Amino acid sequence: MEISGLKPSQLGQPANEKDAKELELMEEMTRNTDSFQEKVLSEILSQNAKTEYLERFGLNGATDRETFKSKVPIVTYEDLQPYIHRIFNGDRSPIFCSLPISEFLTSSGTSAGERKLMPIVQEELERRQKVSNLLVSILNLYVAGLDKGKGLYFYFIKAETRTPGGLPARPVLTSYYNSDHFKNQPKNPYKVITSPIEAILCLDSFQSMYIQMLCGLLNRLEVLRLGAVFASGLIRAIKFFQLNWKQLASDVSPGTLDPRITDEGLRIVMSSILKPSPELASFIVKECQGEKWKGIITRIWPNTKYLEVIVTGAMAQYVPILEFYSAGLPMACTVYASSECFFGVNLKPLSKPSEVSYTILPNMAYFEFLPCNNSSSRLVDLTDVLVGEEYELVVTTYSGLCRYRVGDILRVTGFHNSAPQFKFIRRKDVLLSIDSDKTNEAELQTAIESASELLFEFNTTVVEYTSHADTKTISGHYVIYWELMVMDPFNPPSEEILDRCCLAMEESLNSVYRQGRVSDHSIGALEIRVVKNGTFEELMDYAISRGASINQYKVPRCVTFPPMMELLDTRVISTHFSPGLPHWSPERRPTLPGK
Repeated sequence: MEISGLKPSQLGQPANEKDAKELELMEEMTRNTDSFQEKVLSEILSQNAKTEYLERFGLNGATDRETFKSKVPIVTYEDLQPYIHRIFNGDRSPIFCSLPISEFLTSSGTSAGERKLMPIVQEELERRQKVSNLLVSILNLYVAGLDKGKGLYFYFIKAETRTPGGLPARPVLTSYYNSDHFKNQPKNPYKVITSPIEAILCLDSFQSMYIQMLCGLLNRLEVLRLGAVFASGLIRAIKFFQLNWKQLASDVSPGTLDPRITDEGLRIVMSSILKPSPELASFIVKECQGEKWKGIITRIWPNTKYLEVIVTGAMAQYVPILEFYSAGLPMACTVYASSECFFGVNLKPLSKPSEVSYTILPNMAYFEFLPCNNSSSRLVDLTDVLVGEEYELVVTTYSGLCRYRVGDILRVTGFHNSAPQFKFIRRKDVLLSIDSDKTNEAELQTAIESASELLFEFNTTVVEYTSHADTKTISGHYVIYWELMVMDPFNPPSEEILDRCCLAMEESLNSVYRQGRVSDHSIGALEIRVVKNGTFEELMDYAISRGASINQYKVPRCVTFPPMMELLDTRVISTHFSPGLPHWSPERRPTLPGK
């Protein structure tokens, strides 16, 4: 149906004039993808022509693709570390960008598993924030009436630090939630949320979650959409509700606030929100006292139209449990982004999680693609990728990253106009992930070696191992399968020693993992399952029976195929869990891996 005065977009009928403009820009960009890319690269190279990094390659002011590709190399984070280290320590000269660096955005993903530090400029942050308007316009094509209610989103920040050079270093979402754009954005009926800003900006995760959940309950009939950034975050919120519903109901009935909420700002803001509501309290008790959690989201928030969470990549493992909690509500996976850059949007946000594809935004950065399935190292331009092929993403950004390997593997699923659409396949080299943690094979091997040292005095060694990210429980946890060779059957390692092996592994894992265990409580205790001798030979026999070559067979360091997991689990002779928490300190300044 055409709304009076509004021309239908190729994507659909816009809900209002503002949406019409956003969608028309999207159509223009995707119809003229290559020219937009050419313009973006020219703008980036002109802006940063006098920077130390570009001058070393002798572009001499050239802004064309051919010169850029022939002179500027493809790089990884490790290649840029010497430059980043200088900015980190206070060098304010134009190293990457002619504009001043405003802060570092932190993320995970180095070869050592530690947080990366991405220098960013204010103009780039503002460019990203404009994408949120486009996301609203796209969602309005599929879900009517979002301006008639509120969103219950569980948003959190993490403590930020200052580099020796005085710049803030913080996760991208912490940066956004602390920005004036978020805190002082003009009223928009499509962006109303139930959580007060004071709750989102509270560093105490328990108090923040409690108040956000409480406000979501108080507004339960107005909630039209419910979400978090990642699927794992929304599951944590539901688990929190399962554990705390009695106290929440106790607060709602008389209109008083749990004494565990000690943050003065939270108590002040809730004094004007929380009023006696015995009927709501009785409803919460009625729905929860039977401890039946299937469909709890739609029972508590009956007008919810969809969940908004990232369910691609490692988050796909959480889809079944979200379907259980939500009685099968659609899951809107709207945007593909990272600390380095905002990449693309999902033009069909209510598509099934397994069918999510992102259309690259050609105005955000200059994009190139490194083919994964052939020996060619020649990068392909955005409009030249082939449907069905997989590529590693390479970006050149306004903040000064040039031909930077992001580490994401994408598969081309099709095109919208001339802009390709991609399915996120995986992070390069990542083996295990529960939340924001990313553990690769080398890191897992190091952790195994560290834990194995505890076995030496018992003349015991780890013969083989594999792993699995178990998300059937909340919080999810790493499961490590060990096959041991015990040389002295009269002096095997005790249960206590094997428990300590779990903790030793955790101590060896990266700071992102350890923060998830200690501070965020998003990751459960690591588990070692000791299997019978000969189990890994059986695993090989099974793989060969399915067509694997005996000459080329390697033990998979991570298993996800159900029959393989079933084989391993039926051979388990003992299970062991980490008896404590690994060391993690929030007071540590951000450091550069290798420095």
